[in-house]
Amino acid sequence: MKTQRRRLVGQVVSDKMDKTVVVLVRQTRKHPLYGKVIRVTKRYKAHDETNACKMGDQVRIVESRPYSKDTHWLVEEILQAVVQVDKRPLQAEQEAA
Repeated sequence: MKTQRRRLVGQVVSDKMDKTVVVLVRQTRKHPLYGKVIRVTKRYKAHDETNACKMGDQVRIVESRPYSKDTHWLVEEILQAVVQVDKRPLQAEQEAA
């Protein structure tokens, strides 16, 4: 029987590598002894075959085979893409004025 693979939702914080993105996953957990709810953040490197993910995108990653020394996750889906604003036309208008 094949086991279920873990899936996590996080935000892309770096897309500077080729075919790899760094995803920041934020979770809340209870402290094992004191019971206080604490926020835990962890960064995962995930394989992005098409380089479709950009910084700020919200993505779902799934546990997979090792792609490299640090990359053991795969970008399954882009849940919410960030809107990129092109600033070049504004700079050109300001220089012309």
